[in-house]
Amino acid sequence: MSDVSRRGFLAAMGAAGGALALAGCSDRSTSAAKAASKQIVNPYGIHQAGIATPAQDRLVFAAFDVTATRRADVVALLKVWSEAIPRLASGQQVADDVEGNPQLPPQDTGEAVGLAPANLTVTVGFGPSLFDGRFGLAGKRPAALADIPAMPGDNLQADISNGDLCIQACADDPQVAFHAVRNLRRLAQGTAVLRWTQLGFGKTSSTSTSQATPRNLMGFKDGTNNIKAEDAGVFDDQVWVGAETDQAWMRGGSYVVTRRIQMFLESWDRDFLADQEHVIGRAKDTGAPLGRTKEFDTVPLADTGVDGKPLIPEDAHVRLASPLNNDGHKILRRGYSFTDGVDPRTGELAAGLFFIAYQKDPRVQFIPIQRKLAENDALNEYIQHTSSGLFACPPGFNRGGMLGETLFA
Repeated sequence: MSDVSRRGFLAAMGAAGGALALAGCSDRSTSAAKAASKQIVNPYGIHQAGIATPAQDRLVFAAFDVTATRRADVVALLKVWSEAIPRLASGQQVADDVEGNPQLPPQDTGEAVGLAPANLTVTVGFGPSLFDGRFGLAGKRPAALADIPAMPGDNLQADISNGDLCIQACADDPQVAFHAVRNLRRLAQGTAVLRWTQLGFGKTSSTSTSQATPRNLMGFKDGTNNIKAEDAGVFDDQVWVGAETDQAWMRGGSYVVTRRIQMFLESWDRDFLADQEHVIGRAKDTGAPLGRTKEFDTVPLADTGVDGKPLIPEDAHVRLASPLNNDGHKILRRGYSFTDGVDPRTGELAAGLFFIAYQKDPRVQFIPIQRKLAENDALNEYIQHTSSGLFACPPGFNRGGMLGETLFA
């Protein structure tokens, strides 16, 4: 992104701020502003929004390849994104057309005009390939940003995996989330290009005690024992990068793993209810662990039935994923269901789970847990991983600051 285009963008933003202040004088605009403010998530802080934030209903995830060759261009892009994200989160246009020249393209695409902010959050991450030496960052790649090894059963597609940069836009209105990614992409022109995107609907994990546990496309409650936003101590222990890191610039950040998981729903739908419940390890209607009656009852991993067999089968998903079987390690899941129409190869639904998980160190959290699942999970008969991504999400930023400021300082 050139310095000239950036100056023009900032000038438009400054003028727009004055226009917005004048527009707020009427009672009608004041009332509307108060209503909209209830749907605004603060984009500033020690940590980026969209991680500990209670999960919203919709997702647009996008990965980018950086095409610029200068480090200064990457910094300029991150500065512009950091200036645009707070505007988007507050329900404003990314920039206002203060001159109104009909012979120029509008600076904002306009599809979110009149819509509430819808609790929009935008979270930005850096992929391992950003540290390949092009921008003088090779020595700043964290050891925890290690490539995810191949897993049994994977059928990963390169064109929908990885990337130099990522944007996770979550909102309670799909058009608001799409508008954010669309306009941040426009601001990246000349510096980065879209590599792949994924739309998501229906959050598949509750991330706050205020939220009921949602169901995934297999019809089971998902995320019952997920880390909750109110668990500050667990976040410090399992999610936020601390003093243990080898790269100080990541303190206060987190690592996100994404996996696109195709579900073979037609096969699943033909299976007996009892088989489905044994695959998951929970009752389908209540979400209770097998052998228990309530959703939040402790999973009885050590208990056996009258036949002497474990109440929770050895290859049940909840057993293999349990922190008790993974050295106490947990991950924060923020995934979404997806559907991409019909798979032309099979004629079946192209649908499943876009898995998103935040953690302190994927080497000791996601990778060992996923390897155990890939090798032993009964659920593997009904799913296949088709894309993968790993990104380092830096700490948050304050007004006037920049995402990735600690990395590029």
